[in-house]
Amino acid sequence: MKRISLMVKAEQYETLSQQGINLSGLIRDLLDDHLSDHKITISVSEETRTLYDRIVANTGTTDIDIESYFKDALKELLDTKIKAMTKLKQEVFGD
Repeated sequence: MKRISLMVKAEQYETLSQQGINLSGLIRDLLDDHLSDHKITISVSEETRTLYDRIVANTGTTDIDIESYFKDALKELLDTKIKAMTKLKQEVFGD
């Protein structure tokens, strides 16, 4: 371990303290995630985050369980984007 000095907003520190979260541990976990070749972080709406937390907490689901669904969602997103780009190309160039 290496000790460092870190500046955080007062309200961030207070919120984490109220939640009983160890700031050092949180930062180590976040850095591990950031530096990992096999982890991603996405921003979601409050509704999605609540739904995720509820499902994971009540089903014992892990990120490994979610991965296949995530891949399916990425494929669907790519298909949608390809269709939109193909349509745009046809509109612009008449192909």
